Amino acid sequence: MLQSFKLALKSIWSNKVRSALTMFGIIIGVASVIILVSLMNGYLNSQISQWGDLGATNINVTVVNQPSRSVTMEEMYAYLADHRDLFAGMSPTVSPGDGTLKVGNKKSEGTTITGVSESYASLVDKQMDRGRFLSYADVLSKQEVCVIGPYTAKRLFGSPEAALGEKVTYGGVNLTVIGLLKQKSKGKMEESGTDDVLLLPYSTALKMAHTAQPSAYLFAASSTDKAAVLSAKKSLEEYLHGVFHNKKHYTLMAMVEMLDQINRMMAQMSVLIGGIAGISLFVAGVGVMNIMLVSVTERTREIGIRKALGARPGVILQQFVLEAITTSVLGGLIGIGIGSGILNIVGMFLGYSVAATPKAILISFSVSVAIGLFFGYMPAKRAAALNPIDALRSE
Repeated sequence: MLQSFKLALKSIWSNKVRSALTMFGIIIGVASVIILVSLMNGYLNSQISQWGDLGATNINVTVVNQPSRSVTMEEMYAYLADHRDLFAGMSPTVSPGDGTLKVGNKKSEGTTITGVSESYASLVDKQMDRGRFLSYADVLSKQEVCVIGPYTAKRLFGSPEAALGEKVTYGGVNLTVIGLLKQKSKGKMEESGTDDVLLLPYSTALKMAHTAQPSAYLFAASSTDKAAVLSAKKSLEEYLHGVFHNKKHYTLMAMVEMLDQINRMMAQMSVLIGGIAGISLFVAGVGVMNIMLVSVTERTREIGIRKALGARPGVILQQFVLEAITTSVLGGLIGIGIGSGILNIVGMFLGYSVAATPKAILISFSVSVAIGLFFGYMPAKRAAALNPIDALRSE
């Protein structure tokens, strides 16, 4: 085995240009698999992280009140009080409508604007960087105050430090900034992202929207256990069905179900992207087989001499298979290095982690080794089956 491996390395080194061209396809294929799969995983993991930041225990409820059948905010709070064993809290969520935030001549049109209660921060794990969050008194007296995210503060005021105590105009109303949220995104902050938000009392938002009752609520289950979250959702669904008697008038979405869907999508997309990139590895394997067939043809006389001296067909087979595998392994290792290096460069420009995943490295390297074995076997078998006399007669 060791002697065959040495002969394989000697053959590769003595034909450096041909070996390099053979490896090139493997290098491109392995690097492509690592880059594409890692980019996809990095992007989807960033999306999962953003959804997870909204709270794994959360259940979003939307209702469409009818003249004959409706649910009020007071009734929803009463339901919450009766089911404290299932829920940790609840907050109405009110969208005052589309609009533009203005501070002097600066504008922000992509900011998510939501009216919430004083308990909203704890339900979605919003942390304060400076100032304070909304209070019950703000909600009760319909105060024109707001809490903003770091991206919003930077865009409108230049820096978070300059925003506290200043006014933001929205829908003709001057809202006083009383608090600044800590950054939630792990990468670069973006417009309309988790850090581009403005929160105001839901009572103020209802007044601005010219409506009396919210149409959306955010509930938080009392436990992070998936079964407990789904049990809380079922109870809430039964309550709303008892009110409306028609599923068209209400919708519920548990965040754990959304995360499950994203995870499934991530697995499917990773397989699809990996399969597309794997085509280049297959093409590279055909290249390995062609080069090995050429090598067998060129070395027919050498094979004949070795057989005449007593080399068994198994030894000849082993040598050529090892040569193909070695070529693929070296190409795979170089491809891993190049793919990881490109990802490090790409990571400097994207707002999420794109490090090469162990899974992508393992799969691409294993496939490259398998290619060497699979596509190198047929030329090796042909070499091993040569008749020594015919081989010695070849020129």
